[in-house]
Amino acid sequence: MGTTYRSGKYRVERDLLDEEGLEAIAQRKIYSDTHPRLTERLKDSLRCTVPKLKQRIVHSLPVLYWLPRYSIWEYGMPDLISGISVGIMHLPQGMAYSLLASLPPVFGLYTSLYPALVYFFFGTSRHISIGTFAVLSIMVGGVTERLAPDSNFLIANGTNLTAGQVDIQARDLYRVQVAAATTVLGGLIQVVLGLVRFGFVGTYLSEPLVRAYTTAAAAHAVVAQLKYIFGVSPKRFSGPLSLVYTLVDVCSLLTKTHLPTLVVSAVSMTFLISAKELNSFLSPKLPVPIPVELITIVAATLISSYTQLSSNLTISVVGEIPSGLSPPSLPNVHVFGEVVGDAFALAIVGYAISISLGKTFALKHGYKVDSNQELVALGLSNAVGGFFQCYSVCSSMSRSLIQESTGGKTQMAGIVSAVIVLVTILKLGPLFQELPKAVLAAIVFVNLKGMFKQYSDIPQLWRNNKIDLAVWLVTWVATMLFNLDLGLAASIVFALLTVIFRTQLPTYSVLGQIPGTDLYEDIETHRGVREIPGITIFRSSSTVYFANADLYLEALKEKSGLDISKMIIYKRREEAKQRRRERRAERRAQRQAKRESVSVSGAAAPETVLSVEEEEAVSRWNDPSSNEGAAPGENGGGNGTVFVIPDSARHADEQGRWEYLKGGAPDCASLGSVSELQDEGSSSEDTLSRDLERVSLGSLGKWTWDVHSIVLDLSTANFIDTVAIKTLRSIFRDFDEISVDVYMAGCQAKVVEHLEVGGFFTESVTKRHLFVSVHDAVLYCQNHRGAATMPMINCAFRIKNRTHRDC
Repeated sequence: MGTTYRSGKYRVERDLLDEEGLEAIAQRKIYSDTHPRLTERLKDSLRCTVPKLKQRIVHSLPVLYWLPRYSIWEYGMPDLISGISVGIMHLPQGMAYSLLASLPPVFGLYTSLYPALVYFFFGTSRHISIGTFAVLSIMVGGVTERLAPDSNFLIANGTNLTAGQVDIQARDLYRVQVAAATTVLGGLIQVVLGLVRFGFVGTYLSEPLVRAYTTAAAAHAVVAQLKYIFGVSPKRFSGPLSLVYTLVDVCSLLTKTHLPTLVVSAVSMTFLISAKELNSFLSPKLPVPIPVELITIVAATLISSYTQLSSNLTISVVGEIPSGLSPPSLPNVHVFGEVVGDAFALAIVGYAISISLGKTFALKHGYKVDSNQELVALGLSNAVGGFFQCYSVCSSMSRSLIQESTGGKTQMAGIVSAVIVLVTILKLGPLFQELPKAVLAAIVFVNLKGMFKQYSDIPQLWRNNKIDLAVWLVTWVATMLFNLDLGLAASIVFALLTVIFRTQLPTYSVLGQIPGTDLYEDIETHRGVREIPGITIFRSSSTVYFANADLYLEALKEKSGLDISKMIIYKRREEAKQRRRERRAERRAQRQAKRESVSVSGAAAPETVLSVEEEEAVSRWNDPSSNEGAAPGENGGGNGTVFVIPDSARHADEQGRWEYLKGGAPDCASLGSVSELQDEGSSSEDTLSRDLERVSLGSLGKWTWDVHSIVLDLSTANFIDTVAIKTLRSIFRDFDEISVDVYMAGCQAKVVEHLEVGGFFTESVTKRHLFVSVHDAVLYCQNHRGAATMPMINCAFRIKNRTHRDC
């Protein structure tokens, strides 16, 4: 063996390698060495040493890894500036997104405080900002309004309910309990999934699915804020099509629009959009972005306070905001059973958004994000936050981009932002009591602009990938129609179905060689390749498993031009015919000997003697194992085959009547009619034998094929199951019956292990049938069989995609 390299070319000289040769050279370890027993792995995981304990503690608390190495001179000022910028954004977004969750605004501030502190200790991402997010807020709002609708809190006046009056304090208190319980349960689900290392669940939420889901969720958020924009009170709808019903109800109430509220909304949105566009234009020249939302809130609060908008124009305002922190309290466990589905949906969606953002920033700045630890960190943030009346959190796209773009280096920026929120809760909260809710709704509207830009994904996906486009559209439609929880479930199911269909319906191809190289490509998509004479190289674009094993076998038959099932049937039929001929010849010899003995004794009796061909015809009809007397459509009655069927039993001393059933085969068009076979002039033994021989040849035909070896390229397979092993075993067995050799090439080590454990290799099929590459297998087939031997069989069908010649 040797390798030479010169001026961009290389030449390798080595022996042909099958799996046995490769294992001898590479010295592959035995299965037990690379796969310890379950008990051994369990003992190793429970064995505690000081280095292992230290590693596990640092892994569980990532802050212990980076905080001792924190450089104040290098990271202090960037984290401070970034934290102030993000903290300023927390204030308006926290209060605005609380409206989406149908909770008082102060609980949005709580949600911006506690989870960020918990994530500081357990998170692995340096740039994401944990807190309120529009999508999760609208999902929580769906839960709170479903379990605590206004109709359950109407104020009672004696035996009657006061029309239109709701006990807002009792309603909000119960909604906070529902939101906190949902958040705690969702956080526990995330922690459990992280501990069992189920972080890969986020990979099932592809980017098109997440983007379509957030786009549809943005539409839900917009519809939920319309009542604050127009100052109307639509009915509360839940379940499928609730978005449509709500939108229709809002449109029917447009004639009752509160004009002062609409003016406040319009002015706020105009100012926000203009200021954000100016902010984007000046961003290259500004060290930090202008806090547009905070300026809007402060200005609106001052105007509302001095003009008394709440009392003079009856504009709805935020209302009382308690100062100080509320003590922790246990969640209402009685609602766990009613919100478990919503909690799971919140856990999956929140994790998917956070891990996608975290991995994006980690790839950009060159560090690693642990998906399982992120799941634990996010779960603890939710679970602990739920005890302090927070609702579900995840990373915010807008705040995370601000934290990264303003120079944030670590999660110390999150601590700075939490301090700003804490100061606001303790000292500044009551100042925002006169803030109009319409201003918060306008902030939600404008901040969702980025999500609505995701509609541009549709033309891009149309050009790039139709299946991803189908996932996007199905996710959007399902989320719009079935709400956020059922929409997410339907979207994930559809996305998984597309994966199954892609693997179940792969592309099958026959490979040809690029002349002068050891490279093989599809002959249908490459003009510069040539097919190896006598060898069919077959490859599937995906792994072979239970869902596509039958399709793999059928595609192999079609691409190779060999219909194995029919070939084997006709081969066995010919063998059965030969055995019957031998038995009849033996019986005929016995009768001939008996006649001779009778003739010698002088007592010969008259007897009608049938020829061998006549006896064969009678035997075929009377023998139930023969298919030649079947009606059309039974056991090969198609393919233009001609069958000879007697209309009655034929005895040795009488002449029976014969009928033809023609399927239209060209080979049988020249056969004689029924009357010709019944003609007395052709009733001699030679004539009848000649006619029967013509019938046999016309019904079966004679064809040959030019394939002596088949190479199965399994380089695309990353695993193989028991169904696929049985399929491969049947391929080897069936092709061997028609003298075609089968070999495999390019198997990964894992696939070889699966074949060994599954009992694939036997005395007849060994590892010498498995080669390290397609080229090794091709060279072996050429040396072993070449083009010298060509199998031949009588069959009643034409072989597709091959050049045939009449035998």
